[in-house]
Amino acid sequence: MTITANHQVEERLLTPGEVATLFRVDPKTVTRWATAGRIGSIRTPGGHRRFRESEVQQLLSQLTTEAGAAGGVE
Repeated sequence: MTITANHQVEERLLTPGEVATLFRVDPKTVTRWATAGRIGSIRTPGGHRRFRESEVQQLLSQLTTEAGAAGGVE
């Protein structure tokens, strides 16, 4: 995150490739998730998708927690 002159915090934006690396999926999967509304995205002026790092980390944490609960001891 960076702080601008007017003290607003600008959050780091991730590319589909960076998000895909975190989730260990193909970048096209990340784009499908965004299209389906599973993860929020913004568009650059050039039309490229970018993802807020905090939102990506939140989804990653949520999925990790769900996977841990589903893989409990039987």
